[in-house]
Amino acid sequence: MKILSHLLVYRKFLLIVLTPLLLLPLPLIIKTKEAECAYTLFVVAIYWLTEALPLAVTALLPAFMFPLFGIMASKQVASAYFKDFHLLLIGVICLATSIEKWNLHKRVALKMVMLVGVNPAWLMLGFMVSCAFLSMWLSNTSAAAMVMPIVEAVAQQIIRAEAEADELEMSCSNGSINPALELDENIGEHESPDWKEKEKPVNGYNNNVGSTVCTVEKENEKGNEQQNLPPAEAERKSRKDKYSGIFKVMCLCVAYSATIGGLTTITGTSTNLIFTEHFNSRYPGCQCINFGSWFVLSIPIAVIILLLSWLWLQWLFLGFDLKNMFKCGKKKTAREEASSQVIQEEYKKLGPISYPEIVTLVLFILMTLLWFTRDPGFIPGWSSLFPKYKSYITDSTAALVIGLLFFIIPAKTLHRTSNGENTVSGYIPLITWKEFQSCMPWEIAILVGGGFALADGCEVSKLSEWVASKLTPLGSLPLWLIILISCLIVTTVTEVASNPATITIFLPILSPLAEAIHVNPLFILIPATLCTSFAFLLPVANPANAIVFSYGHLTIMDMVKAGLGINIIGVAVVMLGIMTWIVPIFDLYTYPSWVPSIPSTNGTGL
Repeated sequence: MKILSHLLVYRKFLLIVLTPLLLLPLPLIIKTKEAECAYTLFVVAIYWLTEALPLAVTALLPAFMFPLFGIMASKQVASAYFKDFHLLLIGVICLATSIEKWNLHKRVALKMVMLVGVNPAWLMLGFMVSCAFLSMWLSNTSAAAMVMPIVEAVAQQIIRAEAEADELEMSCSNGSINPALELDENIGEHESPDWKEKEKPVNGYNNNVGSTVCTVEKENEKGNEQQNLPPAEAERKSRKDKYSGIFKVMCLCVAYSATIGGLTTITGTSTNLIFTEHFNSRYPGCQCINFGSWFVLSIPIAVIILLLSWLWLQWLFLGFDLKNMFKCGKKKTAREEASSQVIQEEYKKLGPISYPEIVTLVLFILMTLLWFTRDPGFIPGWSSLFPKYKSYITDSTAALVIGLLFFIIPAKTLHRTSNGENTVSGYIPLITWKEFQSCMPWEIAILVGGGFALADGCEVSKLSEWVASKLTPLGSLPLWLIILISCLIVTTVTEVASNPATITIFLPILSPLAEAIHVNPLFILIPATLCTSFAFLLPVANPANAIVFSYGHLTIMDMVKAGLGINIIGVAVVMLGIMTWIVPIFDLYTYPSWVPSIPSTNGTGL
């Protein structure tokens, strides 16, 4: 038993040491670059999944493993760790810093809760629809980064209101009343109400995010403990679990809806753009893929996935109470009245909107407009004003321009004294570098950079080509099964490789596969393209996940549990769409004349 307890104490250390040792035969026996890259990929994936090392530290492993294996030079690997995404993140965090510093997100959050109500289920659906709509036109990363501070504030306000209602109920049951409904100081762990220059839990490995190695054991222990607790303590523990569930479900709904919304337009996500470019260059005779046709085929898929995801997250973290959700027209309970009153009191405390809040709001709208109008796809955007350098401008360009303004525009205006004279206080910009640093998730930036480095290594070592080439024998299978297997493989690979890298790898393989088995290429390429966006399992799977994970309310296993269900829902809905309403849009059962003539090698059954 002593040995076992020692092993449990040092389980992380053992995992760190044994993982590379047990996988070492892979590069030693199969002495190829593909095997060496696979070895690096497996080690990094296991460390990320188990959180044996801090996530950002694990992300640095490819930086020295690839040069040692001779896969990539150190300079090449280093360049993967800082890309256009990081510049976009810097610009967006400048906006987020100002929003949080001047409490604009709190004002918006409170107003939203007052309009929608404090029922977390309906509020969550409202946020999902809003974030999905934004990500249709903006990048998924931008949508998640902009909505997340507001969602965070809303979740905190709901929890504070719930906690105050609980305190009121307890005081009433004890024979005393708290008419002032002042917020309890003891619930400060859920929110820091005032702006403070402090470190946020932005990293992927902090005190709020525990180890997931022994999650099952911990849950069993919790269950046994709860049975032995007195009723009051058990109720308090139950409330704490409920509050934790609200934070988790609010975070996940933003990450997933940002990804789902990006499916609906060609410009919504990079994978759609890469598919369009590949398809049009390979099949120039086909003019069927455009903004309108893609929207028609994808909008039903996105809507169905969004609604089913809402139900899944609701059931997984909050429970599914239909009676409570659809109690239309019924009188509010004492708890709901108390919650509403607390939120209204909090909104009054903010006072009238201030000058810095107005400036921040204007810059927020301006940044959104610049992103939306840069290159909408259906009309010329402002980037067309620079025809020679149009491809040089990205979302990060607009984000950095607006982000810079936060360091320039003064936070205070001239004040008039009682004598009518103007007084000038010292020049202070909307945000300072120190405040920006406290909000900037540098650990997440390294984490995403590690994902980019892995993707580059897979391409350079030809590991991605080796994996994709194994799909060729699929021609002897029924068509629906070929589509399903392609979707599942792409969905799995995109969890550990970047979405653009995955689609770039698989499109050149799946196109010849469709031609070889004499099937309309769109039958295989459309579902594969959509499934490439289904990176829901890990924080490193896509930047939106990483941004949400940086708030510190989620563990890896929370994301894995929720993401697995969303992945299954996504693949199932895509399969339903490609076999039903998408067929007549492109006449998929007819082999098109615009496909190059290649002799059929295998038949396929439907």
